[in-house]
Amino acid sequence: MSRANQAYYDDFAAGYERERAVGYHAMLDELEASVVLPLASDRDVLEVGCGTGLILERVAPHARSAHGVDLSARMIAKARARGFEVSVASATELPFPDASFDLAFSFKVLAHVPELGRALAEMARVVRPGGHVVAEVYNPLSLRYLAKRLAGPGAISDGRTEADVYTRWDPPGVLARTAPPSLHLVDVVGVRVLTPAAFAHRIPALGAVLRQAERVAARSALRWFGGFLVGVYEKR
Repeated sequence: MSRANQAYYDDFAAGYERERAVGYHAMLDELEASVVLPLASDRDVLEVGCGTGLILERVAPHARSAHGVDLSARMIAKARARGFEVSVASATELPFPDASFDLAFSFKVLAHVPELGRALAEMARVVRPGGHVVAEVYNPLSLRYLAKRLAGPGAISDGRTEADVYTRWDPPGVLARTAPPSLHLVDVVGVRVLTPAAFAHRIPALGAVLRQAERVAARSALRWFGGFLVGVYEKR
């Protein structure tokens, strides 16, 4: 990943956790963690793009060991303060030997990696045969994509917006097409299928209804319209 991406996420680190414990962002973290928790029990796990450790915080108590990497030193500092084993590294150059983990997962990160295939290959490399890779991409066939196009880039810090980072939007077929031969796609989960805009979760009654509806939609036939598509792969 580029120095521009690194600078972007270093700036993002200061306010990254603002409002993430409730509402829309808490729903995303809950749904994403629900995908990996069944695969993480008593396993060695790695989060690629761990940020400040919010997902690791949900997963680590169930794992045998938990590690994280992120491009941003400032994000990593916050994750380390939570007590996690983390290091600064790129998704396309993971600093671990082959077959080090039973599970490697990545959320809200791979959409900002130009070399998606290389990142998936690296995640596959560090996973043992029979283990799993969980990878999330941004889906253009979604309400989230439409909302982003209508609203424009959101601010992430003073002087920076989402337009300052590389972002790719990939149709569902990319999950199978871009994965290395060692990975077999066994499931797809849709996250943020029905939410028209993030602010809807700030409305108490509507937010509660949407949260429950999103749990159901994530694994329904509607999942292919999720703003985030999560591919679950098994390593051959």
